[in-house]
Amino acid sequence: MLAKWLVSIGIVFYAVVVPIFELNDSHVFNPSWQAHARLHEVWQLATNCAIGAFSFWLVWFRANLHLSSLMTVFVTGGFLVAYVLRGAYGGSMQLSDGSEKMVLGINLGSFAYSLAIILALLALYLDRSSRVRT
Repeated sequence: MLAKWLVSIGIVFYAVVVPIFELNDSHVFNPSWQAHARLHEVWQLATNCAIGAFSFWLVWFRANLHLSSLMTVFVTGGFLVAYVLRGAYGGSMQLSDGSEKMVLGINLGSFAYSLAIILALLALYLDRSSRVRT
């Protein structure tokens, strides 16, 4: 049961929390963003919400922790790749006011998504351990 909750935390990060953070003037409704960039932002949010809903269903109704964890690693890992490569394409995590959301001196997105990956891997380990014992 703990493994299901650990994976669910990661799902909530990318499928619930991020859309809440980005449906505002700093992202989706940012007038300085090109319309095409806003379209891609909404597409990414809608896709992540759909993947999150499917992953949640997999965990809680199909007992497929492995596929759900893998999808969490793909979604959150994709962000981490974009974050690491941001210098190559002119990306930034700074908001339009110049601020950057930080936790313990680490960018909030990279912190939360690294945590989601760690929790998904821990969930897989716990799930595997419980299957070996039974």
